[in-house]
Amino acid sequence: QVQLVESGGGLVQAWGSLRLSCAASGRTFSRHAMCWFRQAPGMEREFVAAINWSGGATYYADSVRGRFTISRDNAKNTVYLQMNSLNAEDTAVYYCAADGENYSAASQYNWEYDYWGQGTQVTVSS
Repeated sequence: QVQLVESGGGLVQAWGSLRLSCAASGRTFSRHAMCWFRQAPGMEREFVAAINWSGGATYYADSVRGRFTISRDNAKNTVYLQMNSLNAEDTAVYYCAADGENYSAASQYNWEYDYWGQGTQVTVSS
C-alpha cells in the first residue's frame, strides 16, 4: 500500500521558517515527479511547488518563488519543502503528491498526480 506522510508543520511567527517533509512508503518514487499543494480554509487547493524525478528541474507558484525551495532525497524516498519568510497568507494545510508515471516532468496540475498524503497544517501568526 502506497503512503505519503507529511510532517514538519506547525505554528510559526511571520517571517519565520519551516521545513516540511514527505516520506513515501510502499513504492519507490525515485523516477517520479513529486509536488506540494496547499489548501487554506474556504479556498481551493492550489499548487505550491513541484520537482521532476531527478531533482534537476523545479517549478514554483509565483506566490512562493524565492521564499520556498523544493528538494528531494531519492535514497530516502522523501521530498522536502523549505519555507522561509512565511506570512499569514501561507497558512494552509500542505499536501504532498507523487506522479505515478516514470520519468515524469514537474507539473502544476493536480490531475497529474496519482498519490496524495493526508496533509500537515501550517499556521503563520502575524
